[in-house]
Amino acid sequence: MTIEPEILEALQDTFAAARGGDTARLRIWLDRGVPPNLRNDKGDSLLMLASYHEHLEATRLLMERGADPGVANDQGQTPLQAAAFRGNIALVKLLLNLGASVEGRSPSGRTALMMAAMFGRTEIVSLLLERGADLHATDAGGANALAAARIMGAAQTEAQLQALLGADQKEDTSRPAAKAQG
Repeated sequence: MTIEPEILEALQDTFAAARGGDTARLRIWLDRGVPPNLRNDKGDSLLMLASYHEHLEATRLLMERGADPGVANDQGQTPLQAAAFRGNIALVKLLLNLGASVEGRSPSGRTALMMAAMFGRTEIVSLLLERGADLHATDAGGANALAAARIMGAAQTEAQLQALLGADQKEDTSRPAAKAQG
């Protein structure tokens, strides 16, 4: 299938606007009919690009125009997981306030809470738990957020989650870490 050069240029410009946080240009393309859930060859939606690159207003515009925060890219990552990974609490709040599921999962079962825990994002861990994230949720390998923090050596979130889970969980959460390491 051949795409007309003008259409290809418009699509590339739309992705560049989302990636670069150019909300005015993004609004023009959406007004012209570009779908808010448009995805590139890596499965990244416009919302994923805006979220990963930490552009609050572009993310807000896309969500207001109907972008689905549950659409994962080809690696199974959602915009909320990207925001948790990047450590942008304002973006995490925005996504949650506009309808992103706190329990949205990748195909491997990983949640935003697990991503935040893995990368030492204590403030985001607290926010996600306040918003109803399941502290006991496990991924496909049986690891919960505590085990994810332990695997990645994120000592602050490991301590934070250990305090919440209590000492009786210490043994249970160390087993998935051992499996994941080999």
